[in-house]
Amino acid sequence: MTNAEVTAVGRSATHTFGKALQPAIRLLEGLGVEGDAHMGVTVKHRSRVAQDPTRPNLRQVHLIPAEFHDELRAEGFSVGACELGENITTRGVDLLELPAGTLLRLGEEAVVEVTGLRNPCGQIEGFRTGLLQRMTALNADGERVRWAGVMGVVVSGGEVRPGDPIGVELPAPPHRRLRRV
Repeated sequence: MTNAEVTAVGRSATHTFGKALQPAIRLLEGLGVEGDAHMGVTVKHRSRVAQDPTRPNLRQVHLIPAEFHDELRAEGFSVGACELGENITTRGVDLLELPAGTLLRLGEEAVVEVTGLRNPCGQIEGFRTGLLQRMTALNADGERVRWAGVMGVVVSGGEVRPGDPIGVELPAPPHRRLRRV
């Protein structure tokens, strides 16, 4: 996983679908992206708040690989960085294959622990017709596969900007597959 890097960063102070591109974002330990609507110790995604507002926020930071954007554009979907709601767009890391608990070192100081998969929601279909179906499927075992990126929590704060290197530290075995969070 050499040459892995951050290609874009974004945030939104309100619960909008996409995030506004930024020259840099600041990650705050235990909270998420400074100034983002999903920042906090407890859940901030509206559907999860409605279920139980006291649950821990395992979705502080949303990451999507730029390679997925490339695939979508090749299939005719007009999609750019941070338009799918991600805070951090990456290149050179197969995010969906990482085990739960993987640490991503972003830039000089920031560290995000991968907690699970993002569950694609109905807003995706409103963004681009047919995109929601493209982002989920059943595999040969009948399990639902999700291609909407991964979620994480901030273990160590710091500034993250496009061009920052990404270091990957796998947890000790046995590795746990990512599940929807």
